[in-house]
Amino acid sequence: MPVVDIDTDDLRHLASTENSDDVLKRDLFALGLEYEGETEDGELQFEFAPDRLDRLSVEGVARSLRYQYGHDRGVYVPSTNDSQWVIEVDESVPEERPYVTGAVVRGLDMSEESLQSLIQLQEKLHATMGRKRAKGAIGVHDLTMLKGSRAESGASGSEQTKTITYRGLAPDEDRFVPLDGDSDYTPEEVLSEHPTGEQYADLVTEYERYPAIYDDIGLFSFPPVINGRRTEVTENSRDLFIEMTGTDQWTIDKMCTIVCYALDARGGQVERVTVEYPDTELDRPDLSVTEKTVEHERIESILGVDLTTENVVDYLERAGLDANPTTDERRYEVAVPPYRVDVLHSIDLIDDIGRAYGFNELEPRYPDVSTIGGCHDRTLLEDAVRDVLVGVGFEDTLNFYLGSERECFDRMNIDLTSQASDENPVGVAPPATIEEPYSEEYTIVRTWALPSLLMVLENNTHRSYPQTLAEIGLAAHIDEQEETKVAERRTVAAVLARTDASYEDAKATLQTIARAFDADLSTPPTSHPSFIDGRTADVVFDGQSAGVIGEIHPSVLVEHDLEVPVAAFEFDLETIE
Repeated sequence: MPVVDIDTDDLRHLASTENSDDVLKRDLFALGLEYEGETEDGELQFEFAPDRLDRLSVEGVARSLRYQYGHDRGVYVPSTNDSQWVIEVDESVPEERPYVTGAVVRGLDMSEESLQSLIQLQEKLHATMGRKRAKGAIGVHDLTMLKGSRAESGASGSEQTKTITYRGLAPDEDRFVPLDGDSDYTPEEVLSEHPTGEQYADLVTEYERYPAIYDDIGLFSFPPVINGRRTEVTENSRDLFIEMTGTDQWTIDKMCTIVCYALDARGGQVERVTVEYPDTELDRPDLSVTEKTVEHERIESILGVDLTTENVVDYLERAGLDANPTTDERRYEVAVPPYRVDVLHSIDLIDDIGRAYGFNELEPRYPDVSTIGGCHDRTLLEDAVRDVLVGVGFEDTLNFYLGSERECFDRMNIDLTSQASDENPVGVAPPATIEEPYSEEYTIVRTWALPSLLMVLENNTHRSYPQTLAEIGLAAHIDEQEETKVAERRTVAAVLARTDASYEDAKATLQTIARAFDADLSTPPTSHPSFIDGRTADVVFDGQSAGVIGEIHPSVLVEHDLEVPVAAFEFDLETIE
């Protein structure tokens, strides 16, 4: 989890307190920040859960302390001046990194402490929300070193704005002097010859055009890799230009908001920036307040204490929120400041109330009902089926529940577009997809388990036969009737791979399972794209359709480099309860 270095003298100044280091450690622990040690420079290190990203700097930690001590109450939103700068997004921007946001902050009195805090906040946001700069990257520049193209704006044309451009450029199209550099480089040379460029080269090397930000003088930022030396921020900088690029507008907007709040705490005046996309225009930073609701009864139920309406409003305001009780005082409309990226549900508001109340003040109590720990009925059933399969010679396996459409469908002879119907064969259903997959191999939640077992066989062709494998695990598919829009099930799958493997061998195993659970088994003929026609049947337990059994189709065997026949079956676990 993130660890933040805190200069306690700086913290005391920003939090308007004279508390000792020991008292600060205690108070920060109550807020969820745990003391981890000291740096060589004597700064204290605190670890905290990565939900409160607004505390990635001493300014954010001080803000939380000010609320805890009662110096501040309710939602605070910095005042902003009108926009004088425009970020124009050119159509040449790489499609892999299309989004940008920004802000101007003026009138800062940069000290060594505030500069180091800004650098730390930048790097911590890169590591967390920015996903090591892949999702969002921050550039902070000395505004006085920028020269923007001037243009008239406003209804009367009396206002002047300055424009910089976010665009794409070829790897060797232009040159600039990067931070910590003594000569000019092309972006391509930065990636191969500059230490920072080498570190982040993987983020952009596959792009046809690299992201770049220009002013009237020329290239001054090569996101997400490195800024130019011309606009480097020092202790003498008073006005800053902040730009952020990324793959998601919400993420970089929230990162920008957190930085603006930190600089506002240092006395800076935030100034809006206009972001002009080809088809829309944004006013940034986004300092809009969001609204959530929470029930009074749920607050008392979760915390286990009786609270008045006044108590709840007081605790929410001490957490930096605003609360308006409804007329019956059983529900609260809560205003959430823009830097709080962690408030998603009402339980997050209750957590804030609990911390303001003091978790250490809660009295432990036994629950109203007594229970005895034990295995869930489903787990007992899984273990019983597993014992039967192992008893007849199957080797139990545990495979990944995530997979790819290629493994679940393409390599199994399944075409979702042509196979989709109200009565889909086993495994043929729209999958739940991963919005931002880590790898092309894990893009969906598997819809059935047989592809996983065939992959195991494929990876073990060098082993002797017979190979008999089984798995009891999770499968899922999209279902609009479910509250979560995804239907999950526990599935039982098995494969028999040997020179004489046949449908009858697989059915014999099913009959053993049916006898063990006193279930009536029938296997009417059916068809399935992964199995051989005429050697495939439905699995029906006690009149309920449960799955499929048969001999794997030769084209599927060839796709998996298998040279022996494979008989297999798969059925829903719950059908033999």
